[in-house]
Amino acid sequence: MSDVSAVKAALKSQVIETPSWGYGNSGTRFKVFAQPGVPRDPFEKLADAAQVHAYTGVAPKVSLHIPWDRVEDYTALTRYAEELGLRIGAINSNVFQDDDFKLGSVTHPDPKVRRKATEHLLGCVDIMDATGSPDLKLWFSDGTNYPGQDDIAGRQDRLAEALAEVYERLGDDQRMLLEYKLFEPAFYTTDVPDWGTSYAHCLTLGPKAKVVVDTGHHAPGTNIEFIVAFLLREGKLGAFDFNSRFYADDDLMAGAADPFQLFRIMHEVVKNGGLEPETDVNFMLDQCHNIEAKIPAVIRSVTNVQEATAKALLIDAEALADAQRSGDVLAANGVLMDAFNTDVRPLLAEVRGELGLRRDPFAAYLASGNQERIAAGRVGGEQAGWGA
Repeated sequence: MSDVSAVKAALKSQVIETPSWGYGNSGTRFKVFAQPGVPRDPFEKLADAAQVHAYTGVAPKVSLHIPWDRVEDYTALTRYAEELGLRIGAINSNVFQDDDFKLGSVTHPDPKVRRKATEHLLGCVDIMDATGSPDLKLWFSDGTNYPGQDDIAGRQDRLAEALAEVYERLGDDQRMLLEYKLFEPAFYTTDVPDWGTSYAHCLTLGPKAKVVVDTGHHAPGTNIEFIVAFLLREGKLGAFDFNSRFYADDDLMAGAADPFQLFRIMHEVVKNGGLEPETDVNFMLDQCHNIEAKIPAVIRSVTNVQEATAKALLIDAEALADAQRSGDVLAANGVLMDAFNTDVRPLLAEVRGELGLRRDPFAAYLASGNQERIAAGRVGGEQAGWGA
């Protein structure tokens, strides 16, 4: 896309959804380091998300996680979000932190446990109804650790049964987004280990079921942009969970470990219509490490996604197509590399200026004093973080 005005228009219309859990205390399975000023309840999480949107202009949606974000009155929570200029995004289910789910949730051998897990998923759809959320995001830690522990095919049958029941409960304008993960916490088999398994279940379920691509959930060396291109071609890419990984599911800031990979992904998104509203791809962040300050880290992830998007939009599509048709390998690669090596920060600064925003959102937030205010004001109470 060589038209700079068209590039700017695309960047101005971009929407990046931030995760409520990205604002609370979080960490690894070894330790959670508490930070001053982190939210004590879902309302304060929304307040922090509003700061990210205020400085970036492209983050008006916030994912909720149930039960971490459970409240008595979801109408009040939704109204508060609207007052802040936000709206509720995906509702994320949690069937991995209850003692009953040690051997699985919807794939557990015990039908009573499976029923408990399915009821939780149905309850999340109720919350979607109350908040206006369009998406139910499902991730299952279900799997086995030892050969012979359970019936592999039987667990797929149980999974399909639960998914079908929840799918039927969805409204006409609601979707089911099925995530996958190669391993952890299960290490021998995982019931939804890869995009193909998620895709197969979504095909069976119908048009309201789509796949979530989490950039940290693949084997090393996996060509994630191929998966993105394939799912876009099939109309089955529902959402991203953007984060960075060096080894496995590290949940680091998006674009921090491999910005070239993020650019390659966004190239396939742009080329295959993934930015178009009718494609309805949800660009979500999913980061939750334990050492960085939360609001600035989310701002950094948002701007990293923006930069990758801007570079993808600047690719000379005509020159690339010409090189591909003629089999000129070096020229084709050079077109991509020229776009990737472009410093798009001045362009994004112009876009923000035209939107009435500060040109450098990260620096502007740090200078605002908000981090110091919340650290001083949020004293007492239980911080809403990992497992809250």
